[in-house]
Amino acid sequence: MQQYVAAIDQGTTSTRCMLFDHDGRVVSADQREHRQHYPQAGWVEHDPLEIWANTREVAAGALAKAELTAADIAAVGIANQRETAVVWDRLSGEPVYNAIVWQDTRTARLCADLGGSTGASRYQHRTGLPLSTYFSGPKIRWILDQVEGARQRARNGELCFGTIDTWLLWNLSGGPTCGLHLTDATNASRTLLMDLETLRWDEGIAEEMAVPTSMLPQIRSSSEIYGTVREPAVLAGVPIAGILGDQQAATFGQACLSVGDAKNTYGTGNFMLLNTGTEQVHSRNGLLTTVCYKIGSQDPVYALEGSIAVTGSLVQWLRDNLGMISSAAEIEQLAATVDDNGGAYFVPAFSGLFAPHWRADARGAIVGLTRYVNRGHLARAVLEATAFQSREILDAMNADCGWIAGSAGGGTPLTSLKVDGGMVGNELLMQFQADILGVPVIRPVIRETTALGAAYAAGLAVGFWSETSEIRANWAADRRWDPAMDRQRREELYRQWRKAVNRTLDWVDD
Repeated sequence: MQQYVAAIDQGTTSTRCMLFDHDGRVVSADQREHRQHYPQAGWVEHDPLEIWANTREVAAGALAKAELTAADIAAVGIANQRETAVVWDRLSGEPVYNAIVWQDTRTARLCADLGGSTGASRYQHRTGLPLSTYFSGPKIRWILDQVEGARQRARNGELCFGTIDTWLLWNLSGGPTCGLHLTDATNASRTLLMDLETLRWDEGIAEEMAVPTSMLPQIRSSSEIYGTVREPAVLAGVPIAGILGDQQAATFGQACLSVGDAKNTYGTGNFMLLNTGTEQVHSRNGLLTTVCYKIGSQDPVYALEGSIAVTGSLVQWLRDNLGMISSAAEIEQLAATVDDNGGAYFVPAFSGLFAPHWRADARGAIVGLTRYVNRGHLARAVLEATAFQSREILDAMNADCGWIAGSAGGGTPLTSLKVDGGMVGNELLMQFQADILGVPVIRPVIRETTALGAAYAAGLAVGFWSETSEIRANWAADRRWDPAMDRQRREELYRQWRKAVNRTLDWVDD
């Protein structure tokens, strides 16, 4: 009997369930968006119960569309928005507060206080991460400090913390009756609480952050059988066998399995990862050191990551807040009405600037405006902002990769970039990305690499795929964009972009 692997891809704006065959092809998919809550400026929240309800719906929807049952599914994998934090009651399964999303900036003062005289790098050598509002640990602290009675309940062992993967796994495996309280090393590495060397919670950091370790999930590998599905009933009995943070899942789905392989995902934000093998490389240029994946009992594989907070969500902002377009797809057509940006640059520092700047004090700005600039120029500036921010990350990776032992080409700069995510269907953006990077941009045949990576992790654990060579064999290029812009023009545009970035700094006084 032919079987398939299911992947639950829980992202910032929606939840999907996708079914894949052995060749990595999509057999069926279902998707539901969830609401974005903005209680105050800089605050971003999700309702965990809405996400769980949507997860049940899309799992049933994907199976129904393919006319399949649980007996046809070999395993389930989970990919998730990584740093979003949920705290819930062990007995009732009720969240004590909404999920605080990775984009949220409410913990800026807390992060500054934790850094003290050392600053943002206080825990970076142990965790690979700077102290930033981006990561989960300070979000847990905020919930325990601000929700009445939460800290005492946490001390009493009544509360669980989890990133979204943990929340879904706990519910899938039985919730309050017998739910598994686990996470994988990729998600744990995004909390500011895990030691990168040991892949264990750092009790010293947890104590300093005032987070009881009793509420933290057990850390496991990214590919192993954790348990079986109990709910929803349509998947009952199927092994839950893979967990990867969404960007690590996309890296896995893109078959970036060798030292020096890199990919860039274009989603709500942009995330570029470079496989550094079993070596932890601590960036000198504003990148993160993170766990790339861990397969069963094998040694963990690490990555350098450049995280950009706002790319695809800027297009949504143009649609929802300004009403300049009625759908995200329209932006390419509007941007194509002009030949260039008309001198306008849009720096979308809505949540400060992430890599390589790490400036929480920055805020968004449109600069270079003249009477000449029209809607088309602004649409083009929105798209170009994604490409310029990715150029900043690629430059940082090239600066770092020269001293990565055993990297492809002996540490030479990246000569091409694999891309995936929702925005890679925008051909104007992809051509400009190749132009501003000065290297070819390559889109795979299967663009849903985040869900595919989670499926691969789960399938490997149950023997659906026997080894990673099958993952490499499944990867194939769909479209390639080569640079068509001369070097002088490229560098002049980038120089203007850097000037625009500087205008956004020091905006927030407190």
